[in-house]
Amino acid sequence: MPRGLPGAVPGAGPTPDPPRYAPEWLRLREGADAAARARELLDPLRAHLAALPERAGGPVVHDLGCGTGSMGRWLAPLLDGAQHWVLHDRDPYLLHFAAAAAPSRAADGSRVTVETRRGEIARLTPDALAGASLVTASALLDVLTAREVRALAAACAGAGCAALLTLSVAGRVDLAPAHPLDAGITDAFNGHQRRSGLLGPDATGAAADAFAEHGATVRAHPSPWRLGPDDAELTAQWLRGWVGAAVEQRPALREPAERYLAERLAACAEGRLRVVVHHDDLLVLCRPTGGTS
Repeated sequence: MPRGLPGAVPGAGPTPDPPRYAPEWLRLREGADAAARARELLDPLRAHLAALPERAGGPVVHDLGCGTGSMGRWLAPLLDGAQHWVLHDRDPYLLHFAAAAAPSRAADGSRVTVETRRGEIARLTPDALAGASLVTASALLDVLTAREVRALAAACAGAGCAALLTLSVAGRVDLAPAHPLDAGITDAFNGHQRRSGLLGPDATGAAADAFAEHGATVRAHPSPWRLGPDDAELTAQWLRGWVGAAVEQRPALREPAERYLAERLAACAEGRLRVVVHHDDLLVLCRPTGGTS
């Protein structure tokens, strides 16, 4: 890539297979992720979990593609009662971070326990989720294919568990002040996300349809990042990844994109840039008997 345009930053969009998400990037985005997730979905989730039969140790939550465990650090302290979290990732390095930094207490002080499982998320089956009360994931759906999303929906429905799937990119970015190249970069980045059959910005709709086919109730809610002067480090890293992926997808953008990135980074450093990166969250309530077969 040309000077100033690194390759796509992990977490800013799909990465080559297999991905290796840098803990530094996951740490940098954790605060923005926590602020963006749709808390409006928590009350129906709490009601659903409260209606489940009581079990020793509380509900079992499977966190898919857990990274360094930010979903658990956000959600476990917002739920009452004992919980057992099963953290899934194919990267043992990230699993180590996730287990070490996992929360130990729920909102009411009840105990939260954790175990880790290394494996391919796309190969999950209902058996792998047997006994699960809830499946969670963050920034995952958009890096899956339609087949993989259908398999995830079938696994959750077969296990009869709920799912909270957060921060799937929506394909829209708002930057202020505006720039003539904003639309071109956005379009090229969205193309990059859809490469090789990945769903990218189409993930939320595809997942909602896949779960609905199993008779699940699906609720969607926007969960945008809203980045301003206090988020300069994250914004700069996101910009590099966003523009870098766009150029990777559309090499003809290279020279104008390099100038664009320099202007945007300068505005960011001066506190003049504001960015809204649109995402969507899904709450899925599957039939507790295991869904349709």
